[in-house]
Amino acid sequence: METLNANLWVDKYADYLYNYTIVRVNNVEVAQDLISETFFAALKSKDNFKGEASERTWLISILKRKIIDYYRKINSKKGRAEVHISYKNEENGGDWLEENAADLLDQNAEDKMENSELGLVILECLEKLPKQQAQIFKLKTVENYDTEAICKEFNISSSNLWVIIHRARKALAACLEENWFN
Repeated sequence: METLNANLWVDKYADYLYNYTIVRVNNVEVAQDLISETFFAALKSKDNFKGEASERTWLISILKRKIIDYYRKINSKKGRAEVHISYKNEENGGDWLEENAADLLDQNAEDKMENSELGLVILECLEKLPKQQAQIFKLKTVENYDTEAICKEFNISSSNLWVIIHRARKALAACLEENWFN
């Protein structure tokens, strides 16, 4: 029967929880908030821990509920109302709602050209990654292959896979920052 040691949670599990979360919410700040909420909820309910699972498994189960709650909130009427943003604009009186955002399906020739140029830059950035890292990244994120299948094919653990994905994302972000945004 496993016992909890909350003093070590951040050191032992923060990276794993982050890698788990970032692929699901794709937003650094949201991922960090969800992990903080997970640790806080775990502290509040540590007396309910029965020791039937590992600490990590128990924390992941709490985190999964936090991620589900996050998506429920942003997809609810109340959550969508929180997306309301105000700014000074003479044309619409300063109010802007998500309904006023551009329709991604309504693209002109310039938008399409910019998207294809961005696609080329992404491909160039992918080519700069180490070969195995690029292959694993493409299989998991582009082609949506099963984690187990990728791990078996490359003879790596699932933790190693998520580290590789995380490193690939960081390298791609840096490459895009240098070659696209600047």
